[in-house]
Amino acid sequence: MAAKKKSEGLMYKGHPLMRKDNLIYYGSMAQKYIIMMQVLESVKNDDLDVASRVSVQLQYTDPELKSKDRIAKKAEKTGLYNALDLAVIWLDRALGS
Repeated sequence: MAAKKKSEGLMYKGHPLMRKDNLIYYGSMAQKYIIMMQVLESVKNDDLDVASRVSVQLQYTDPELKSKDRIAKKAEKTGLYNALDLAVIWLDRALGS
């Protein structure tokens, strides 16, 4: 009988990617930094909502910091692809990998 592999969830370029409503989290809470992306605006393309404006924040994961003090960097991008591209660069540089 084959051993079952535990599902890790969605991974993108070596980091976990999770979505809750209009928030997308990129990275692991076990590390020092995480990226939070918030879809601010979306447009209808046929029957599908497509993100047109996305806020990107590099945040510390330290639970003792206030939410305002957790933000290390922030930016706003047009489109989810551009936001995710920036998120990968910021997270890799912040984690030193």
